[in-house]
This record gives sequence, structure tokens and C-alpha cells, in this order.
Amino acid sequence: MRVIHVANAYTPRSGGIRTTVHALGHGYRAAGHELVLVVPGPRAEDEELPWGRRITLAGPKIPGSGGYRILANLQGVRAVLDALEPDRLEVSDRVTLRGLGRWASAAGVPSTVIAHERVDGVLRAFSPLGARGAQLVADRHNAATAERFDRVVTTTSFAAQEFTRIGVATDHVPLGVDLDQFRPSTRPSSSRPAGGVPQLVLCSRLSREKRPDLAIEAVRVLHEGGCPAQLVIAGSGPLTASLRRRAQGLPVELVGHLADRSSVASLLGAADVVLAPGPVETFGLAALEALACGTPIVAASTSAVAELVEGDAGRSAAPEPHALAAAVTALLAVPAAQRRQAARARAESFPWSRTTDTMLALHGLTTPDPVGQRSDEGARCLMAGL
Repeated sequence: MRVIHVANAYTPRSGGIRTTVHALGHGYRAAGHELVLVVPGPRAEDEELPWGRRITLAGPKIPGSGGYRILANLQGVRAVLDALEPDRLEVSDRVTLRGLGRWASAAGVPSTVIAHERVDGVLRAFSPLGARGAQLVADRHNAATAERFDRVVTTTSFAAQEFTRIGVATDHVPLGVDLDQFRPSTRPSSSRPAGGVPQLVLCSRLSREKRPDLAIEAVRVLHEGGCPAQLVIAGSGPLTASLRRRAQGLPVELVGHLADRSSVASLLGAADVVLAPGPVETFGLAALEALACGTPIVAASTSAVAELVEGDAGRSAAPEPHALAAAVTALLAVPAAQRRQAARARAESFPWSRTTDTMLALHGLTTPDPVGQRSDEGARCLMAGL
């Protein structure tokens, strides 16, 4: 059967959604089904890729987002869906794309919206509404979104909370990690700086809601307390320039976006601790990838990443510099072999196969499509005109 996944936050430099849909595509294909991804880009394209098919529709850039684009022409999206005739619809956006739930209902296609973020958290980060105002707006928005779709999927208990408080049931589908690509053996033997200086890593989009500034300020606190930790920040985003200014005088290196996944694995595996300071993170794939590499994490206690913390695999702390620094110090006091073994063991509970199997079960697609592949000539002709 054919599953169409429509998403906005997808670029060559995006992280979580890009990784997730590619993993779903591989899993769906292995089970005998087809994933078609529809995303925005600078120009229209139609590509066959190892994990499935990607249809890119031209979409404008979002100002101040660091390169994200948006599927603004919903009529064009609906035309592509009409031509592709999906058996199931997945949507990874609760803003401009939630109207696709109405299309699915009219077309008789079972629909799922996947909550990749907390709307109330995003509003608190980017609007002057305040906590109470953000919650009220989020509650109305989420209720209207859930009404449009047959199913709401959340990846963590934290992500589900804003639906639970308005009485909307969600299906829990944890994300996963490539346990072969991300593993302790990726740690180079020469990774430790001279003098045994602790190596910290932040792997994140550099945007306001992720609070990368907290990682830099935690390093400042560590230095003031006599711990000469070094920090490597991997990622890009609208805060890059301001973070460089903030990091002046500290052993902090911003290496930009790492497109090669093996480079990401090497960086995470070489660290002593990976930081996940974002206070409203709804899963944290980079943190899970760090655990798979045998590197423990320090996570904001207010975020979903704290759900990954178990035993010596990490510590959680309030999203403020002194608390995060104290958590790093406490974690470094655990013998390295002990914390690395605990980290890897925790990650092994999150294979991508569990994610894809759970999604397929929710869709009722546990067996291959007996009809086989359909003709896509109509869709390809349509794409040529978009």
C-alpha cells in the first residue's frame, strides 16, 4: 500500500523529521509498502531514493528560520494527493498543513498527524503570550487539529501532555536510532584532548527554542568552578552569529552542520557528555544517537529528553547554566566504562524497527500490498506542471 507523508520542516540541513521519515521509508519498503514524501523546496522535483519517493514542491522561505521553507500552495498539495491516490496519509505539521486532514476525510483516506513539537513550548519561545496565554492558544489549536485527523501520534509522554490536558487520546510511537551506524566503536582512540580535558558536545539546530546558549553558559560555569571542559557545537540556524559572540573567550568551537552521518557519529562517540539543554524538546534524536554511541547525556528536566535518562546513561537538570554544569560534573564522576555501557544499553531499547512496526500496525499495514505498484503517469504529468 502507499503511504503519503507531507512535511514542512525538511531541508538538507534539518535533523529530526528528515531522519524520521527516511527511517520510516526504509521500514515501510522492507514490509512491502511504499512511502511518498511531499516537502517544500526551491523548485519542483520528483525523485526515487533508496527509502522511497520524494516529491518536492516549490515553497517560499520562512523569514528568520535559517532556511526552512513552507508548503504554502495547499491547492497544489491536494492536487498531488489526488493524483497519487494514497492509502494512508501522514502529516508532520500542525500549522499550515492541518487542513489536509479535511482532504483525507473527504477522500476516505485514514489520516495521522504526528506531533513533533509542543505548540505551547514554541509559543512561549517566540511570542509574548506568557505561559498561561501560550497554553490557552495551544489548547484551542490542538483541539482543532485533532478534530481534523483520525489519529494523533506523539513520540513521548512529554509530547502527549498538551493533548492529554484537553482530553485528546494519542498513540505513543517512540522514535528510534540506527544502532549500527551509531555505536561505541565510532569513538577514536585519540579523541581525548591533551591533559584529560572533558569533551562536551551539543548537536542541535541553533534556534531560540533549542536554547543552545545554555550549553555555552554551562561551560562558563564549569570553567569558573575549575573544570576546563571544552564544547563542540554542531548545527546551524539563525542564532549562529550570536552564539559565536557569546562563546568568545571560552573553549567553544562551532563546526556548523555536519551533513555526513558518520561524522556526526564520530563526534558524538568522541564526547564525554552530550548536552541537550532545550527546555521543550519533544524527543531529541541527537541525544538518542549519543546514547547509541555510548556517550551519556545531560538533558533539561523540563523536556522529553529527560525520559531517555536512566541510571548512569545521563542526568537531567533544570534548564539553567548552574544546574546543567552540576549535572555534567556529577556524570563525569561516574567511571567512564560504567556510564558508556549504561548509555549504549539504554539506546538499544529504541531500534527504528520498533518505530516502523508500530506505525505500520497503527495503519493496519502489517502485510504487503497484494495489488502491487500502481501507475503514476498522472502524478508525474501533474508534477511536470507544478
